[in-house]
Amino acid sequence: MPMTMAHPSDSLAVEACEERATAFQCHDAWLYGILSVPSQPAQSSSRGVLVVVGGPQYRAGSHRQFRLLARGLAAQGIPAFRFDYRGMGDSDGMMRTFESVNDDIRAAIDHFFSQVPELEEVVLWGLCDGASASLFYASQDARVAGLALLNPWVRTEQGEAKAYLKHYYARRLFATELWSKILSGRFDYRSAAHSFWKMATKTLRETSPEAISPNQAAKASDSPAQPLPRHVPSLPERMLLGLKAFRGPVLLVLSGNDLTAQEFSDLAGASKPWQAALADRRVQHRRLDEANHTFAQRNWRDQVLQWTANWVRSW
Repeated sequence: MPMTMAHPSDSLAVEACEERATAFQCHDAWLYGILSVPSQPAQSSSRGVLVVVGGPQYRAGSHRQFRLLARGLAAQGIPAFRFDYRGMGDSDGMMRTFESVNDDIRAAIDHFFSQVPELEEVVLWGLCDGASASLFYASQDARVAGLALLNPWVRTEQGEAKAYLKHYYARRLFATELWSKILSGRFDYRSAAHSFWKMATKTLRETSPEAISPNQAAKASDSPAQPLPRHVPSLPERMLLGLKAFRGPVLLVLSGNDLTAQEFSDLAGASKPWQAALADRRVQHRRLDEANHTFAQRNWRDQVLQWTANWVRSW
């Protein structure tokens, strides 16, 4: 098997920071993580970064992204901690979604503070649904000073379909590969038409805010005194509430070549409440036009690292 050579900047980051594995409890489960701190304790900042992992992922991240981010931050004097939720990676417990990890995040912050005595506050750094989980949690904990949100997950069935129609299918019309298949007779018209019609139908489908599930209706009929639930906030609505409730600095980083980021941009562009929230001067916007969802190339990861470090030190 060929060996993977470390980039010189990775080696420098490792030399400038200290890493140690650590374990802590969340209820009756043991969680595991990696703490990255500056090699010289006197150079350590009182503000740290907790990496909130999107799923299904574990603490290393795609392309070692979270590991490299934590090492790079620590090399610049910013303590960083990345960990596995219950049920993910090495941690105990049942697997859970990003909507039910508040206790995991709180336990991780408690442990982070216990391991780094000079720590006074933390920034939550999350990619995809890690960003969504961070938004849900941040306003509940006074120790959270900032939010770094990368390609936030606001996925709804209708939003996904609109993003596909607007970005994926429009881009495909100009793709050389598509026209090559058409001209050679290898293009599957039936399958393509079915896929397009399915997406188009989803964009027209409206979910009534007053609709309830059969289970909800049955429970309500058993308890006549209980009013029927009229509206369950959607994921984008709950995320907007989280953003409004949190009053600290926010760094928003979007990739230009990512359907998740495009869906978020489309949602915000069509919503005056979202536009108002994102126009707040406490929100800094960054965009990497060529980057994919996980910032897979080194130059993209390095740019995200530097944006994060500069922003963490900016207030």
